[in-house]
Amino acid sequence: MSSETSHVPFLSGDNFADWKDKLMLTLGCMDLDLAFRVDEPPVPTDESTPAMRVAYEQWDRSNRLSLMLIKSHIHKGIRGSIPDCDKAKDFMKAIEEQFVSSDKALASTLMKKLSGMRHNSSKSVRGHIMEMRDIAAQLRALEIEISESFLVHFILNSLQSEYTPFKISYNTHKEK
Repeated sequence: MSSETSHVPFLSGDNFADWKDKLMLTLGCMDLDLAFRVDEPPVPTDESTPAMRVAYEQWDRSNRLSLMLIKSHIHKGIRGSIPDCDKAKDFMKAIEEQFVSSDKALASTLMKKLSGMRHNSSKSVRGHIMEMRDIAAQLRALEIEISESFLVHFILNSLQSEYTPFKISYNTHKEK
């Protein structure tokens, strides 16, 4: 169980989407996502059938363990600002309300990241270009149009001086 949960990052405030994706994948792989997929069954009574009791016990186990996993992957400083809930599904909705970012703020952050990127030797040029293309795709998804030509110039300007001959060649090459 600990090997699956080690893939879930701690919710730190700026990683909500990644945190939620990895958390939900982990819960699904551990077969603990029943509380998210199914509404809470009625609490068993003396008249409940064995099948109804089993269904409630499975849901209750999923809910309890999901809540524990979620809470254990949120920094304590953030956890205090989220209203406590008895149901994992409700708790996740409360977290979403705290961390849903506006498209404008996200677009601004992505534009700043794209315009400030510089290639260094910590990763390959291909990796650097792919990262910049990914940011451009995220901006397009937010309906901010970035032309391929504009992106190419951003990428070229982000490369180190050792790529100057390549930049000159690209800039002087006539398009057909």
